[in-house]
Amino acid sequence: MSDGRKIIHVDMDAFFAAVEQRNNPELKGKPVVVGGRPDSRGVVSTCSYEARVFGIHSAMPTSEAYRRCPHAIFLSHGNFEEYRKVSKQIREIFHEVTNLVEPLSLDEAYLDVTENKLNEASATRLAEWIRRRILEVTSLTASAGVSYNKSLAKIASDWDKPDGLTVITPDMAESFLTDLPVNKFWGVGPVTAGKMKEAGIHTGGDLRTWPLWKLTEAFGKSGPWYYNLCRGVDNRRVEPTRIRKSLGKERTFGEDVDNLPELSDFLENLCETVWEELKEKQLDGRTLTVKVKYADFQQVTRSRSFYSPLPNLTSFTDTALELLGESEAGSRPVRLVGVSVSSFIGEERPGEAHQLLLDFGNSSIPEQRTNTPKYA
Repeated sequence: MSDGRKIIHVDMDAFFAAVEQRNNPELKGKPVVVGGRPDSRGVVSTCSYEARVFGIHSAMPTSEAYRRCPHAIFLSHGNFEEYRKVSKQIREIFHEVTNLVEPLSLDEAYLDVTENKLNEASATRLAEWIRRRILEVTSLTASAGVSYNKSLAKIASDWDKPDGLTVITPDMAESFLTDLPVNKFWGVGPVTAGKMKEAGIHTGGDLRTWPLWKLTEAFGKSGPWYYNLCRGVDNRRVEPTRIRKSLGKERTFGEDVDNLPELSDFLENLCETVWEELKEKQLDGRTLTVKVKYADFQQVTRSRSFYSPLPNLTSFTDTALELLGESEAGSRPVRLVGVSVSSFIGEERPGEAHQLLLDFGNSSIPEQRTNTPKYA
């Protein structure tokens, strides 16, 4: 089950909101929502734990967040310059430990600490040290998960938020996953979790009773992933230079748009912005995707792939408009339209990191005062 890797997943606690509360003492202890205005069509980017008590969460429409907590403090324009500054400080702390750092966003990353700059044998001690350093440098808390692969480390970091540390060792993984609800598995979203529950799959133990062929039949290409996941198998490496999957832009409208020419104008502007960024970053992609979200929040995508990249902005825009025409835009009200490019040419996977035997004990770092992990 384990190939000897030691992986840490670090996730900052309510990062954007926490930075705002740190910089403005008047916000401490109050429900803070970072995202669009309550009267806008935007969505919540993140919110403080005080706001989460009211059921507010990321990606929720800000109008719904306001309905649930009208006395919350809504910050429609977060201070992204400050967020990036703090993120850089955190990234530097990670690199004090290892160069095998895979950022997922401004506020979370995977670290492969199998070999590390501190010559520390205990991944648990390293996670404690990282969390303490982050608190010392930024005055912000982070949660961490420690395990032998990325999926389990991610599950572990979510287990004891905020300001928590959870460790899943190889010998406890099977029992841990047996009782774990399927919606807690990394990569199982609400729709899939609902489908699993309809099929009688409520926990990892239930999932483990399904043979590979049956999972593939029910869940398509994700079947093998779920088959391995419930058995604690995830062979993905920590990738310091992550391959860019796509590049795109989207626009959420203040009011629903049901006029196709108007939507086409918006899409043309987005195409121009994306094309300029592609040229600036010297990226050539072979797949073009248009996303449409209707007023009822139903979302559809239309894609087209080519043997070689589109040669110019005109071809790029014309293709995007054709894809828009394949949707129901114009006959159904639309709240969002977007365009993205993927399948980039010349992107190769980085080399795999050298592996050592896993050791969760025998620390060479002095004892520190930290939260007691649920599993250690």
